[in-house]
Amino acid sequence: MVKGIEIRQAHFPGRAPIEAYGNGGFRFAEMSHRGSILCLPTGIYGWSATQEEPFTGERLDLVFETDIKFLLFGTGTEIRRLPPGLAERMKRAGISCDPMSTGAAVRTFNVMLSEGRPVGAALVAVD
Repeated sequence: MVKGIEIRQAHFPGRAPIEAYGNGGFRFAEMSHRGSILCLPTGIYGWSATQEEPFTGERLDLVFETDIKFLLFGTGTEIRRLPPGLAERMKRAGISCDPMSTGAAVRTFNVMLSEGRPVGAALVAVD
């Protein structure tokens, strides 16, 4: 009997700075990931958000299961406002959420991570 290939959702079980971004993905921990990512204290997760729909994807719910105080939201090449419902949910959870371009979010995340701050990042992949 031949065993099939098991496809798992992308997850890196640790915290790591983002080494590079662009070409539709990210590089971190000497690995690369194609597509958007969520960087949380519980790990780095693949995420289905796109520049056209930066606030979607079930995995975004993982943000509310962490103890972060800051979420940097990289919305692609252009800054997009959080939908009012998501902004209110962040506020109720005690999470300061700042939307910015993905490049600015990556740089800010790396600095805050190096300082040991309770930060997460929702990063939409850019080309």
